[in-house]
Amino acid sequence: MAAPEVRSGFTALYGAAPDGIWSAPGRVNLIGEHTDYNDGFVMPFALPHTAVAAVSRRDDGVLRLHSADTDGGVVELRVDELSPLSDREWTAYPAGVVWALREAGHLVTGADVHLASAVPAGAGLSSSAALEVVVALALNDLFGLGLEPGQLARLCQRAENVYVGAPTGIMDQTASACCEEGHALFLDTRDLARRQIPFDLAAEGMRLLVVDTRVKHAHNEGEYGKRRAGCEKGAALLGVDALRDVPHDGLDDALARLDDEEVRRLVRHVVTEDRRVERVVALLESGDTRAIGPVLTEGHASLRDDFRVSCRELDLVVESALAAGALGARMTGGGFGGSAIVLVEAADAGTVTKAVEEAFAAAGFTAPRVFEAVPSPGARRLS
Repeated sequence: MAAPEVRSGFTALYGAAPDGIWSAPGRVNLIGEHTDYNDGFVMPFALPHTAVAAVSRRDDGVLRLHSADTDGGVVELRVDELSPLSDREWTAYPAGVVWALREAGHLVTGADVHLASAVPAGAGLSSSAALEVVVALALNDLFGLGLEPGQLARLCQRAENVYVGAPTGIMDQTASACCEEGHALFLDTRDLARRQIPFDLAAEGMRLLVVDTRVKHAHNEGEYGKRRAGCEKGAALLGVDALRDVPHDGLDDALARLDDEEVRRLVRHVVTEDRRVERVVALLESGDTRAIGPVLTEGHASLRDDFRVSCRELDLVVESALAAGALGARMTGGGFGGSAIVLVEAADAGTVTKAVEEAFAAAGFTAPRVFEAVPSPGARRLS
């Protein structure tokens, strides 16, 4: 939904124009999956699909929330009564941001909020992070908090981890808050150092397709948390602070010290995935963009076989795309459904898309949604 529609929707709901309009994007992760909560490397970029918020400041302790994307009216809450794990609806994401800001000592005294999002929910494209970041940015501006994008991202992560109860890493919120148009974001999740890597596929005759399998996932339903706990167990057994500290050239020795086969698989994925991120950065910076294709495909095999977070639909995207001539493909996001990315020559985009759609039809799966991913700006004020 465009900003003018969100503005008019706000005015119809609350009887006055909003103080401003803000947007925050969803993201696609090019490479670096399940590395962020292991202090490792990730490489997301922002999508053109955004959450848009019209917001006005309140000073009476009342938080009013409304979404154009859900049924139901305005939800009214008291900011001094917000508490973690008390809300299982969409409102937990914006309310959690208000809670996290207040817990951090920022005097947020209420707001009227009207939201609309074009980020596909449940597709592994960070629809929840977009909601969090757009509200955080609006409140940062309206209350003059002076927080920079990386600080907002950390507060949004805390909202999702503690208030919502989803054990996500820092990547999604940082991507939504900090990405730049025409670039992928190389993020070190240990010290949060960021580097913008030029990523203009159109100029080189390529495209990156996102294939939303329409298989829904939910991080807080247990499987994500089990893998995170397994990674922490592996780090403890190896005597390191996080799996980031296991060197790639010492991986075989590390695996030989682990008796638990499940933990061994998780460790192997994280250590090799960190190395894949470094390889993709080097290839992009050297101008050898097409060579990242096989690295993406390697990443999918690792997520499928070692981390075991793929599903038949995601595997079918990768298999059918590669068979139709794609340069590389892999699942993206937390897994158990969601989306895959496919790197193609621009001239092959139609052929590959058709091949994936036909494979889904032959398998009896729901038709996937396919669209081009164009590296887009991060969160910003629109008016």
